[in-house]
Amino acid sequence: MAREIVCISPVDGTEYLRRPTASAAEIAAALAAARAAQKDWRRRPVGERAAIVVKLIDAFEAMGPALGEDLTRQMGRPIRYGLGELRGSRERAEHMARIAPEALAPVVPPARPGFERFVTREPVSIVFTVAPWNYPYLTTVNSVVPALIAGNAVILKHAAQTLGVGDRFQAAFDATDLPKGLFQHLVLDHEQTLGLISGGHVDHVAFTGSVEAGRTIERACGGTFTTCGLELGGKDPAYVRPDADFDHTIEQLVDGAFFNAGQCCCGIERIYVHAAVHDRFLDAYTAAVSRYVLADPLDPATTLGPMARTAFAETVRAQTAEAVAKGARALIDPKLFPASKAGTPYLMPQVLTGVDHAMTVMCEESFGPVVGIMKVADDAEAVRLMNDSRYGLTASIWTSDVAAVRAIDPELDFGTVFMNRCDYVDPGLVWTGVKDTGRGAALSAVGYETLTRPKSHHYKLTTP
Repeated sequence: MAREIVCISPVDGTEYLRRPTASAAEIAAALAAARAAQKDWRRRPVGERAAIVVKLIDAFEAMGPALGEDLTRQMGRPIRYGLGELRGSRERAEHMARIAPEALAPVVPPARPGFERFVTREPVSIVFTVAPWNYPYLTTVNSVVPALIAGNAVILKHAAQTLGVGDRFQAAFDATDLPKGLFQHLVLDHEQTLGLISGGHVDHVAFTGSVEAGRTIERACGGTFTTCGLELGGKDPAYVRPDADFDHTIEQLVDGAFFNAGQCCCGIERIYVHAAVHDRFLDAYTAAVSRYVLADPLDPATTLGPMARTAFAETVRAQTAEAVAKGARALIDPKLFPASKAGTPYLMPQVLTGVDHAMTVMCEESFGPVVGIMKVADDAEAVRLMNDSRYGLTASIWTSDVAAVRAIDPELDFGTVFMNRCDYVDPGLVWTGVKDTGRGAALSAVGYETLTRPKSHHYKLTTP
């Protein structure tokens, strides 16, 4: 008997969507259709495939403002930001389409008389994208678009919280010239998801989510030779040096920590500030955070919406309470945020000082609207503390001295090091992490390598 997947809206706690899970017969039919469609698709020129796939974004934009409201109701992001993901989705899709002919071109070694030798990048066949809810369009585009351009078929399983986004992807691709069966969104529960992987029914898994879920995905791949790309947890730090552009740094680090209620894979979760500017920074940062408006996310005046689920908000509340119990100070006045209430997903932003790495808020992923700020004496202390984490997605350095960044950068154990920016994914650069943040690579030319397999061609043109 099919289960049902339910999306409860964090806006008001009501049921927003309900979908039955796919039956065994529907899953089998989807896999068969995907393999059949992929056989012809892989033979089409790269440029033709790319031109068809990027029409996805046009189809999204044609859906109009309803797409933004739909997203707000599913995961709580304020409606004033509702369509922002489409701008990033277009940037990423168009970049991956533009670089595809060169990134997927054969690799030709130095010539040898009497031989023709080259390496082609062959599609793996079926890519299984298991997408998260926090940036449900952007993160899905990261794997789905290049996978299709590379000549693969794609099965998408979207998060329960953003079931409707999976529907939107299906409707958008159905409005393009993409061959029927090449892309399919399936509603699956955890058991079905793991069964697809452990049964060897797909060839590559692109997963974004928690460390624990990533380990489960990796175990399911074990023994099947199915490859996987895992973008998992993060605890991304920022280091503010005395010579940073002060106003720019405040603005960017506030946004980097609190946009999307802090529910960002590469959001800022801990800040280390040089002693020379620490007190001034703390005052300005706290003042800026205090200006957020926590309210109904369907109100255009709201700048901070609820977290996607009450359980997520309770985790952040617990981390904050533990830090305060251990001596940290909470700097934001709760009276400024009357909508923040225990037992609901509505959670006020909070800035903590007097923190240390014995507190979970400074070492475990929060994924919510809280940030800890520590004073450091110099670059060496900042580097030591930034690296003192089991995660390694991004780190940022805020300074006017590029030579200092070039000296610090090699010492940082992260997939991306930023200077004077944060919480941004550049499609021209590979998106990857180290340590418990996972393995694999998305975007850029490097990203295509994970979605293809090399095949060597060795022709002897003359025989004795």
